[in-house]
Amino acid sequence: MLDLADLPAGLLFLRDDRVGKRWPVNLPAFRLARYPMTRGDLPLTGVSWFDAIALCNQLSMDAGLPLAYTIEGEQVDWDQSSPGYRLPTEAEWQYACTAGTPGYRYGPLDDIAWYAENSGGHAHPVGLRTPNAWGLHDMLGNVWEWCWDLYDPDTYGPYRIFRGGGFADEERALGSTVRRRSHPTFAIEDLGFRVAQSVID
Repeated sequence: MLDLADLPAGLLFLRDDRVGKRWPVNLPAFRLARYPMTRGDLPLTGVSWFDAIALCNQLSMDAGLPLAYTIEGEQVDWDQSSPGYRLPTEAEWQYACTAGTPGYRYGPLDDIAWYAENSGGHAHPVGLRTPNAWGLHDMLGNVWEWCWDLYDPDTYGPYRIFRGGGFADEERALGSTVRRRSHPTFAIEDLGFRVAQSVID
């Protein structure tokens, strides 16, 4: 059974320092898992973006929900009217990370995150660090998390965004606005995901 928090509608600003852009996003209410997906107590890692998409659909099937994604080879379409499980958008992830505030972090880093200075070089069971004000754990540190969005299709083609920083990263990589990207087939030991769900009237 997935443990999802109900998050309120809100406004945030995304930015891309690489090109000097900043833009507003109005978000409707949505739901987000309190923890990254796990294998046992540890974050589920070594999953590509395509793996994460397929697992979201499997979780929807297991729960008897309509699928959020239609997958045909490497073409993935998101039905935004579906209540099925899915990846958060980049905007949803950032908004959820700091619980709707404009802060860069939601607490002292050693209290909230596993990172290079305190992780011992490996992932840790989820939920051991202090959550943010909305009860979300490990939004920063432990493992990076895939998001739905393309990074910059004109420059990087199919590359997708991941957020949050991981256990091997230095302090500068752990913040609500830090953006990374890779090919959707990319998989590594400090990259996982957490599920979101749209609130359908």
